[in-house]
Amino acid sequence: MKAVILAGGLGTRISEETGLKPKPMIEVGGKPILWHIMKIYAAHGVNDFVICCGYKGYVIKEYFANYFLHMSDVTFDMVGNTMEVHHRKAEPWRVTLIDTGEDTMTGGRLKRVAPYVRDEELFCFTYGDGVADLNITELIAFHKSQKVKATLTATFPPGRFGALDMQGDKVRSFQEKPKGDGAMINGGFFVLSPSVIDYIADDASVWEREPLERLAAEGQLAAFKHGGFWQPMDTLRDKTHLEELWASGRAPWKVWE
Repeated sequence: MKAVILAGGLGTRISEETGLKPKPMIEVGGKPILWHIMKIYAAHGVNDFVICCGYKGYVIKEYFANYFLHMSDVTFDMVGNTMEVHHRKAEPWRVTLIDTGEDTMTGGRLKRVAPYVRDEELFCFTYGDGVADLNITELIAFHKSQKVKATLTATFPPGRFGALDMQGDKVRSFQEKPKGDGAMINGGFFVLSPSVIDYIADDASVWEREPLERLAAEGQLAAFKHGGFWQPMDTLRDKTHLEELWASGRAPWKVWE
């Protein structure tokens, strides 16, 4: 199964870091948060990734092009002009990096990578800036049992995000960033049928607006309820919090060995 990850936004609310790199490349514990997200999926056997690049996408491309340099000990022989990599820490990943445009919206980015998921029975889709101790295997099984076109992960926020009106396990309405408190919110970590791409008009389409609203109205959007840890990295304060959790050795999202 493939996982599509949005990694092209500007990250304006954490501009202290994003002046030099795209938001998904901001590090937690010395590794990009994008790496942490991929490790969560890989822990459940999802190792084929499609990364939607945009703002400073070359930084992401260079990271994976030089993955062994980032992850292993190396010896450079300047005289012989050679490089020896010691103890290669390879991941069993296939990573496809697609330039989806600097100004493209979330839905538009998904539509741009349609050729890479059209032939899949279903695929995972998430944001490149949030981690969770989520059981991806259970999420996928839940999606299959619901017989819908789309499933999102509903969770309780540390802040305010898109609120869900739910009846049982079905989303009846979707409202992005509403006023008020108490509702579960869209935590990303979607499982989708490729047919949802037909709900996206163009580059200007915001995934969280018309596509999700239409899917909910048609009874085609289910919610997998996650009561555990979930944390986006929207601000420098969020990054500091994630760093502290990682440094403690008890990062809840570290579901891999």
